Amino acid sequence: MRLNKFVALSTGMSRRAADTLVAQGKIIINDSIGQLGQHIDTTLDIVTLDGKILELPRESVTIMLHKPTGYVCSRDGQGSRTIYDILPPHYHTLKPVGRLDKDSSGLLLLTNDGTLAHKLTHPSFQKEKVYEVKLDHDLKEADLDAITKGVILDDGPSSLSLTPVSASNTDWIVTMHEGRNRQIRRTFEAIGYKVVKLHRTHFGLYRLNDLKPGKFKEV
Repeated sequence: MRLNKFVALSTGMSRRAADTLVAQGKIIINDSIGQLGQHIDTTLDIVTLDGKILELPRESVTIMLHKPTGYVCSRDGQGSRTIYDILPPHYHTLKPVGRLDKDSSGLLLLTNDGTLAHKLTHPSFQKEKVYEVKLDHDLKEADLDAITKGVILDDGPSSLSLTPVSASNTDWIVTMHEGRNRQIRRTFEAIGYKVVKLHRTHFGLYRLNDLKPGKFKEV
């Protein structure tokens, strides 16, 4: 196996980041400094980073996290708290399946199962996602119709299915099958609304139910 792939799989980082560590001489293979492009025997070679032995994930692990607001999903928070600050170290190799932005909360899946991640995120599988959304002011009937038919964004049209939560036209249940970056927020912003709350409750067959903010469980 190529060294950068091994490091990426065993740490959860990208292959590019793994290459950077190799280039910096931080990856040691059997007491020798690893080299870019090097191949290793995963059953015989001992690979270490900062004195810690790296190992491939032994089994498929998927967890569901109730992400609180104020946390980012990347490993490098650039000054912000990250979801990995919540999780114990043995889950740090898991990668988010899709993302929730810093100001959003709710159901976030993390896994080391690439097949599962693909099935949950690839457009061909049409996995349903459900969100609780609160707007800064009442949604007009004409704008509701526009969102249902499709709002044009810079990366293509975006249509959402909306169900009112109550008599208030600021609170909605939003159902969608796509997963473009900040799609819900951008869709409402395009027609003059600001999303002040975005909370995911469903992702495919997974449900947040009564899992408390900051808590997680294997699924």
